[in-house]
Amino acid sequence: MEYYLYIKTFHVVAFLSWMAMLFYLPRLFVYHAEHKENSDFCKVAKIQEEKLYKFIGLPAFWATLISGIALLALNPALLKDGWIHVKLLVLVLLTAYSFSLDFYRKQLKEGTCKRSGKFFRAYNELPTLFAIIIVTCAVTKEFYLVFTLCMTALFAFIVFMIMRKK
Repeated sequence: MEYYLYIKTFHVVAFLSWMAMLFYLPRLFVYHAEHKENSDFCKVAKIQEEKLYKFIGLPAFWATLISGIALLALNPALLKDGWIHVKLLVLVLLTAYSFSLDFYRKQLKEGTCKRSGKFFRAYNELPTLFAIIIVTCAVTKEFYLVFTLCMTALFAFIVFMIMRKK
């Protein structure tokens, strides 16, 4: 337990780094999808997308995961609290989202992606919702269903507005 707070600090910093990739990569996808006809732009976008995912996103993901497992191993009593189960569930969703970005990255790289810039604008909202739920659980050490439902409704509205925008 002597190093617990240092591991926790590392975990938070790793999470922030991972989230930076999760926030920015779909934004690159928006520009990539909207400028497919500009081969010079796409060439640069492909390099940025690959470096962001492979050299920032993946290492930060693994650092977050490993440090989180270390925190649970050092303090297994956390698993008795309901909020940690919600946090872990949202982590699973965030992990799936993260790997979906690699799927879309590869499609954009190969020129086979059928998704529009509008889709990626809406898709870009998901990590924010997941981060709000994770951070709320971690800070308050509780899970508030009403708060989570309100946040989800707000983000559903935002996505609706993005998708209907001409």
